[in-house]
Amino acid sequence: MKLSRPVSWFLLAFGVWSWVIWITFVKNLWADGSGLAFDDAGDPTGYFWVHLTLAVVSFVLGTVVGFIGLRGVRAIRRTS
Repeated sequence: MKLSRPVSWFLLAFGVWSWVIWITFVKNLWADGSGLAFDDAGDPTGYFWVHLTLAVVSFVLGTVVGFIGLRGVRAIRRTS
């Protein structure tokens, strides 16, 4: 399957965006002081686990999509 140049760059940009957004989100989740992520004893709550799972899955999917975009960009550069 051959990806076009715009699609390849979009997928690569999406992968980079995923890294930036989800790593920032996990840092903010970990440092949460509102009481949502950790209870009074400092133990993680259900909110923490659900959002951590969401972040990890989204991070992995973003990485895979970005890798596909990177391969597309590299293939286009090789054929040019």
